[in-house]
Amino acid sequence: MKRINEYKKLFKVEGAISLKELKTTYRGLVKQWHPDKFQDEEEKIEAEKASLKIIDGYHFLVSIAPETKEANLEEYKKTITESQVADYHHKSMLLEVTFTDGNTYEYFGVNHKLFLKFVNSKSINNFGRRNIFNSFTYRKSKKGTVEA
Repeated sequence: MKRINEYKKLFKVEGAISLKELKTTYRGLVKQWHPDKFQDEEEKIEAEKASLKIIDGYHFLVSIAPETKEANLEEYKKTITESQVADYHHKSMLLEVTFTDGNTYEYFGVNHKLFLKFVNSKSINNFGRRNIFNSFTYRKSKKGTVEA
């Protein structure tokens, strides 16, 4: 959640994320912080760092935007209903789940107590569908590999 709030603050996003507004803000920030605009070497290095953060933030916010999630909803539902949980990692409030179809999703705001319930449940797939996969902000972090 900290990462989401940090990027929303950087892009001055309040409430739901609009891809059109996000793109406009992104272009303005990239122009403002482009390293070629700066002559001083220290300023150039700072601008490079800021540019990388802006680019990372843009891609991150696009991945959790309602429009992006809606466009990929069919694939997401197929993954969480037809595939099994193959692997998972939890750090802080981030749960990363890899499914048997190869797709990996990150779920934000999953606390340690809920993670322990997930791990210790009789069926992590059912528990995940009921309590995590449809309840928390998520984003696709890795695409599945298609085997021939």
